[in-house]
Amino acid sequence: MTTLQSGLVWFGAGVSIAEILTGTYLAPLGFRKGLAAILTGHLIGCLMMYFAGIIGGLTRRSAMETTRMSFGRIGGVFFALLNILQLVGWTAIMIYDGAGAINELYKAGIWVWALVIGGMILLWILVGLTNLGWINWISMTALFILTLLLSGVIFGHGILPESSQSSISFGAAVELSVAMPLSWLPLISDYTREAESPRRATLASVLVYGLVSIWMYMIGLSAALFTGQSDIAGIMAKAGLGIAALVILILSTVTTTFLDAWSAGISTESLGGFLHGKGKRAAAIVTIIGTLGAALFNMDDITDFLYLIGSVFAPMIAIQIADYFILKKDHYTEKINLRNLIVWVIGFVLYRILMTIDLPLGNTLPDMLLTILICLLAQKFA
Repeated sequence: MTTLQSGLVWFGAGVSIAEILTGTYLAPLGFRKGLAAILTGHLIGCLMMYFAGIIGGLTRRSAMETTRMSFGRIGGVFFALLNILQLVGWTAIMIYDGAGAINELYKAGIWVWALVIGGMILLWILVGLTNLGWINWISMTALFILTLLLSGVIFGHGILPESSQSSISFGAAVELSVAMPLSWLPLISDYTREAESPRRATLASVLVYGLVSIWMYMIGLSAALFTGQSDIAGIMAKAGLGIAALVILILSTVTTTFLDAWSAGISTESLGGFLHGKGKRAAAIVTIIGTLGAALFNMDDITDFLYLIGSVFAPMIAIQIADYFILKKDHYTEKINLRNLIVWVIGFVLYRILMTIDLPLGNTLPDMLLTILICLLAQKFA
């Protein structure tokens, strides 16, 4: 993949209904504080995302293969299984959000739109990441134009109002802003490992995703302040986008969810055995499961899911950063590295404890710094 192709992939990842929806949750802070929380959270999350991507890019290993460098073969399998589970969850949530929003505009039933979106994702998978070519160009160009149109409608009202509510703290808002880039940590190496220039591709991927994600959050925040609602379809209906809204909702859901399903397939391959070389088939199965889940279950509130992802993967990447960049350790050939797994458990528990404390910068950054420190101390006194 060229650096340009990498940027296009992550542009598609950033333009997402989930990002806009999460941005609406920050409306009680008002625009200024909400924007400050969005920028702070994305700075933290994208920095971690860059470290994760650079490790995979320089070692030419998939995201779950890089976990073996810190946790050994069994540890790598453990995190691959957790990653597959979260990606099945994300696939279902993204399809559900997209189908639900479309159904508000064009009544046909959520299950109908879930099948439409799921079918398009299967088409993307069939074509394959490196062969999308003109399909990706057309999709990204359409998304870019349409999101510019949406932005013009949302931000064309003049001075943004401030909310008088205070149902969310600044630290919690930062954490919700960290959560989206953090959710891509176990995926980004699946794409940077294929890059012609890993360093440039990783930087381009993170910058493009970060800027677009901030843009989506701002659209959600501003739209919620203007319309007084968090319903994406309602916001687009008030904006008078009509058929353009349909295209935005379908394309943004497909281009983002494709990455979730595709990486689930790559993570499945990392389990080895008879699954080796079956990544595309696994990605298709994940899409089918996610489509059925979206059609059958209610998935309106994803905040607990976002926090669970943070508690699992924040300490994981913290240990990888400590091993790769500071300790220069590689446990890839080991069966299991019990010391790092114990440190991860401590980091997981710390994250859950920190969730009960209202910290100005959220709990991801403090948890990762503490986990890195514990990892270094464990190595020193081992």
